[in-house]
Amino acid sequence: MAKITSVSPLAPEGFPELPVIGGVRFASAAAGVRYAGRTDVMLALLDPGSTMAGVFTRSATRSANVLDCQAKIGADSEAGAAIIVNSGNSNAFTGKAGDGSVAAICAAVAGATGLPETRVFTSSTGVIGERLPHDRITSKVGELVAALDPGKGAEAARAIMTTDTFPKGACATVSLPGGALKIAGFAKGSGMIAPDMATMLVYLFTDARISRTDLQALVSGINARTFNCITVDSDTSTSDTLLMGATGASGVDVTAEDTAFAEALEGVFLDLAHQVVKDGEGATKFVTVNVTGAASDADARTHALAIANSPLVKTAVAGEDPNWGRIVMAVGKSGAAADRDTLTIRFGDVLVAENGWVAPSYREEDGAALMKEPEITIGVDIGLGEGKATVWTCDLTHGYISINADYRS
Repeated sequence: MAKITSVSPLAPEGFPELPVIGGVRFASAAAGVRYAGRTDVMLALLDPGSTMAGVFTRSATRSANVLDCQAKIGADSEAGAAIIVNSGNSNAFTGKAGDGSVAAICAAVAGATGLPETRVFTSSTGVIGERLPHDRITSKVGELVAALDPGKGAEAARAIMTTDTFPKGACATVSLPGGALKIAGFAKGSGMIAPDMATMLVYLFTDARISRTDLQALVSGINARTFNCITVDSDTSTSDTLLMGATGASGVDVTAEDTAFAEALEGVFLDLAHQVVKDGEGATKFVTVNVTGAASDADARTHALAIANSPLVKTAVAGEDPNWGRIVMAVGKSGAAADRDTLTIRFGDVLVAENGWVAPSYREEDGAALMKEPEITIGVDIGLGEGKATVWTCDLTHGYISINADYRS
């Protein structure tokens, strides 16, 4: 795997101080899954009465871990739950051996915690197509259980990193009539990011008391507006997993209709999603693509992703070149309805083109100045309707090539 030598220039100042979530504890360990001495396994243990929800990749080649989680996530249970994650090896495209690895890990965690195996959720991330040395993980389960601590979320976040240059965390507190609720989460993801459900790996926790059905409704809906609207390189991972646990430790009941809780949760989701993009492999620019005036929201999303995923657009951004012709190209190729003569394009507040031609007021130096900013907004109005969509992406630099050309070494 390519050695990461520097932190992304778009990284936040530091990892946030995650609040302790009653009813969940964390631990991490160095199991040597791929590299000796690297912390590469994390365990989260949730108390009895916790509810679980999740969304998973729709890749046709998804990993054994994803398939196992999908089979378990819809069941109601009064038992607690465990999430165990390894980095360095994705356990994807490993055939029946992959299924066996998942079974062995689940059995080891169940035996050490007293949980039923149906309440053990696993994730793996890293190289595809190599058998997972699961015995290295199972040998650490006892150590992990003994080390569980409610304040070790930051260490858990670091254990799941692969080509990430920084751990990603976010949190929120929301006050409701029944009391205060806490939300905390962490994610990993840097490359192979064009989610078709969530992003690489994301784990969120709250002390709210909420039914599995309502929690799943919130997770699915918010995911569609956050993690499912980011792209680094247009590639959907075989391992994409988002899991959320609600422990109920606060004693405060919420439902999917509680606006304040939903808004706070969406803020945490969006913060983590943006951090994934800002850690895009080789990224130097964070790009927001806003599409309005499309024939439908679906068409707007199609146009936005065509722009965000275009190598020509992304390399122009990397080179700080306000080449708006590449945006015209991306809209035209997307397959969604468009009309050359109704297009309007903006870079931030700078009007670049309108009515099918460059705007009379546009000056190249204005566009060039805006492209030097670390965060850029590309606005496109299709001029055909009321459809709108926003997606987030990053630029495409030589750094992306260097990381991925050397990924397995």
